[in-house]
Amino acid sequence: MLFGKPACDWMIVGLGNPGKEYERTRHNTGFRVADRLAAQLHVKIDRLKCKALTRFVDYEGLRVLLVEPQTYMNASGAAVSALATYYKVKPERILVIFDDISLPVGRVRVRRDGSAGGHNGIKSIIQSLGTDQFPRVKVGVGAKPHPDYDLADWVLSKFSAQEEKALEPALEHAAAAALTVLTDGVDKAASAYNGK
Repeated sequence: MLFGKPACDWMIVGLGNPGKEYERTRHNTGFRVADRLAAQLHVKIDRLKCKALTRFVDYEGLRVLLVEPQTYMNASGAAVSALATYYKVKPERILVIFDDISLPVGRVRVRRDGSAGGHNGIKSIIQSLGTDQFPRVKVGVGAKPHPDYDLADWVLSKFSAQEEKALEPALEHAAAAALTVLTDGVDKAASAYNGK
C-alpha cells in the first residue's frame, strides 16, 4: 500500500454506551443499527482498536470500517478521531449513526453535516475532529414525555413494547440509508429515507 493512502474508503460509526445495562436504551440505537449492518454484511463488530470495537468489511467495491466506540457516549470523539488518524479517513468519509430525541420513534433523517443539536456523542466527535462536516443518519427515539423529565434519564431509558414495534423498521431504514450514502451519496440517501 502506498504511504498516505487511506486504509479504508469509509468509516461507519454507530454510537452508544458499552455495557449490558445500556443495551436496549434509546441512546444505544446507533449500536443497534451498526449491529444490523454487520449482520447484513455477515460480520461481527468485535475487534478492539483505539477504544472501539471495529470490523473491516467490503461492500460494493468499497473498504468499510464498522465502528462502535467503547468510551461511553460523551467521549465518543476520542475513539473516532484516533481511528480516523490511524486509517487516514477524512471527516466527510465518516458516517455517524445515532439517536435523536427531536424525531418521533421510528423516523429516520440523513444529513450531510450540522451542529451537535445537544447530542453529547456528536458534540464529542465535532470537538475531536475539529469539524462538523461529516454525514450522519439520525434515528428518532422520541421526545421527553414532559419538559421537566431529566434528559439523561430519558435517553438511558428503554423503549416500550409499542415503541420497539415502531423502531424495528427504522433500524432497517437507517442501515439501508447508511449503505446508500456509501454508494450513491448523501442526497440520494436523504431523498430515499428522510421521513421514513
